[in-house]
Amino acid sequence: MVETKIPKNIPFKKYRWFLTSSGKLVVGGKNATQNEELMRICMKGEHLDLEHRASLEEWTNKKKKYIVMHTKAPGSPFSIILDENPSLEDLEETAIFTASFSQQWKAGKKETQVDAFLLEQIYKNPSMKVGTFGVMDSKDHRKATLKLYFKKQLGILRAVPFEVKDSMIAIPGKMPKDKFALYLMESYKIKIEGALNALPSGNFDFEIPIKPKKEGKTFTKTKKKTSTKTKKKT
Repeated sequence: MVETKIPKNIPFKKYRWFLTSSGKLVVGGKNATQNEELMRICMKGEHLDLEHRASLEEWTNKKKKYIVMHTKAPGSPFSIILDENPSLEDLEETAIFTASFSQQWKAGKKETQVDAFLLEQIYKNPSMKVGTFGVMDSKDHRKATLKLYFKKQLGILRAVPFEVKDSMIAIPGKMPKDKFALYLMESYKIKIEGALNALPSGNFDFEIPIKPKKEGKTFTKTKKKTSTKTKKKT
């Protein structure tokens, strides 16, 4: 069973969030104001347990290990892995999450570049707009595919960047978000608000896993759903 690691004193459910496949919390802002708020909370260490708070020296050392991600193109949340020892798998999943919840999904892109850097590299000048930060020194760059699966985490439906058994697979497409949300509402027995909150902005195509009828088969196939128009009969 995966151990869930949730830092205390951070209202993460108000932001974009998911748990990695190893149970680590990743949080991102939904807009510029939330980006600003979230980054300041984490830079100051205000999300830590106040009753068992690390010393300034301990927190400074921990902060150096916090990884932050942002797409190279504008219009992306700052995604933070709230764990000081993320694995390569955690990093890959966070990159896909960051890419999928950026403006690149709305633009219909299949892939985009994501920049990764340390929390301690971030700075803020008075002249910078709300939700905008600068990054000192070098950044790591990686390509990320925009693809999401669905899973209930902590009782809430999340669009997650790792494979989930029997989950529909969402990619940028032509189906309107509200129509796609109806599929989620029916499939996961949730309210429409919960389905909409789980999704990035933009349109969708998706695939539904189809289990073969023959016994003894353990694999699943997928059937792609698109929003192509019906041709008129002549």
